[in-house]
Amino acid sequence: MTGAAVDVGTSPDGTIVIQPHGTLGIAEAIELRGALVRAIRHDRPLRLVLELADVHDLDAINLGTLAAACHLGDDHQVVVFLDHATPRIAEDLTAAGVPTHRLRHVAATAAGGDAATAAGGDAATAAGGDGTAATAAGGDGDAATAAGGDGAGRAQSVSVL
Repeated sequence: MTGAAVDVGTSPDGTIVIQPHGTLGIAEAIELRGALVRAIRHDRPLRLVLELADVHDLDAINLGTLAAACHLGDDHQVVVFLDHATPRIAEDLTAAGVPTHRLRHVAATAAGGDAATAAGGDAATAAGGDGTAATAAGGDGDAATAAGGDGAGRAQSVSVL
């Protein structure tokens, strides 16, 4: 693989977690597909989580592979979730056929702020952000934030999916 890796682990509750890293292109497609097929068809956990926090970009082949993994999981009674995708990757996954209820903890940004948290994830920072909650356009953090903040500029989790 060139600049990317796929790590596979098992959480204490038996959930298999697959963590691809970097930019996933054609060179990484075989490793990702192999890890998914092995987990779903052979290991058959109750849940499979694809942790996408460290994925910067996906090509069409890998988008299709992730969409197909959701359907393959359904066929084998394995619930597949995709966690911490960027908003752009989440949009691409939805366009590729991944149901929105499979996407969890998608970071969403709001106008004029640093970052907002969506779907129960931790606070995410936008480019140049400092981790503070995003305020409504022109806000100063004293009013309630666009991310459902507490009025003190602290982010709270909201579900947008």
